[in-house]
Amino acid sequence: MQVLYTIAIILVVIIVYVVVNSLRLKKAVTNLTQEQFIQGYRKAQLIDVRETKEFDAGHILGARNIPSTQLRQRYKEIRPDLPVYLYCQNTGRSARAALLLKKKGYNQIYQLQGGFKTWTGKIKSKA
Repeated sequence: MQVLYTIAIILVVIIVYVVVNSLRLKKAVTNLTQEQFIQGYRKAQLIDVRETKEFDAGHILGARNIPSTQLRQRYKEIRPDLPVYLYCQNTGRSARAALLLKKKGYNQIYQLQGGFKTWTGKIKSKA
């Protein structure tokens, strides 16, 4: 019986953690469809938070690469007074990047819904 209580407590903690994180994320970043993303990213700072190797293999035309692993050191390269459009392969890294930028005082943060894997627009590669 003790084991069941322990498992129940662990499950409740996990569920609370997931809900709190999703609420934090919802406040930090706005998800945009590809069409919405295309309408606004030319007037914004387009940041690809994937690693350099992924960026070089192909990225959205006009994007700047600031890997999520370097964002804590390089976030000052992004202007806080302009909209920030983020994307990664799926949306996990860009969501975490949005949370970091929100903590640092950025307010206009958007991410590509579905990430680069769903992008059908123009791309550039160094290959």
